[in-house]
Amino acid sequence: MPTKAYGALAADKKLEALDIERRKPGAQDVQIEIAYCGVCHSDLHTVRSEWGGTIYPCVPGHEIVGTVSAVGNEVAKFKVGDTVGVGCLVNSCQHCDACAEGLENYCENGFTLTYNSAIADPPGHTLGGYSQRIVVDEKFVLKIRHPKEQLAAVAPLLCAGITTYSPLKHWNVGPGKKVGIVGIGGLGHMGVKIADAMGAHVVAFTTSEGKRQDAMQLGADEVVISRDEAQMRAHRGSFDLILDTVAASHSLDAYSELLKRDGTLVLVGVPEHAHPSPNVANLIFKRRAIAGSLIGGLAETQEMLDFCAEKGIVSDIEMIPAQKIDEAYDRMVRSDVKYRFVIDIATVG
Repeated sequence: MPTKAYGALAADKKLEALDIERRKPGAQDVQIEIAYCGVCHSDLHTVRSEWGGTIYPCVPGHEIVGTVSAVGNEVAKFKVGDTVGVGCLVNSCQHCDACAEGLENYCENGFTLTYNSAIADPPGHTLGGYSQRIVVDEKFVLKIRHPKEQLAAVAPLLCAGITTYSPLKHWNVGPGKKVGIVGIGGLGHMGVKIADAMGAHVVAFTTSEGKRQDAMQLGADEVVISRDEAQMRAHRGSFDLILDTVAASHSLDAYSELLKRDGTLVLVGVPEHAHPSPNVANLIFKRRAIAGSLIGGLAETQEMLDFCAEKGIVSDIEMIPAQKIDEAYDRMVRSDVKYRFVIDIATVG
């Protein structure tokens, strides 16, 4: 099925209008006319092959919101006209222990990403949401319950929302817990909103005094300028959980020593270069932990979307036409966005 898209033909090429093919819906497939697609830093890394392994043509996009336009004859959960979402995954082995537990994001045999994963359909790899439509197995399609006027701002929940919700839920964040969020960007601003909605005492860490007021408006109870040693020292040994969203290499010791005994520092940002090795004594003497977390399974992603709909949570976004995606990438590198770009897919055609 011919589909208009935006993508790159090489790592050193700007994104451009492309004509791609989508498969016809199979028995268990849902065809979605995409309305909005969020712009994730992973899109930029992949398009520019900064992580290596990019397959071209590359059509990024894994924060997808749209409307069902066709369903296969075995589809039970969705009907034409439903508002739905697609996140980072479009398939997994569906038979390993992780998949059996609803943790497709930890599939032991390799999940299929929404873009840049090998598949049998032409052109041999998945093409993402910077496009007019997509066809996805119904198991990897999610119900959107937010009102229509919020749909553009819902799109980033499919990555930034679940990336922060999953560890907050896993480590039992709630009333009586003190939670730190490091970095107030695309991920961090969602972490602040969600931790606040869960009832935690939320402390935002930022290097910029200019983000103090923003962080408070997002739901932070306190803001710490991480470059200020006195401010950092005042919080030593007091956190149950710190969620580190920063995707640049930095010392983890400054945060691990802020944890209580049995506290956990959870990393969700993948730096271009490894973090310096942490001070093991910081961990041993307080039984502290450093952990990681990757998006979420389908059931948990649906849970996150329903939680956010109930609490009125969406991302703070700036809408752009597809033609400005390279400019948006350059601005992302400069952290010049509050806090997530979203493409109006009507401009793709």
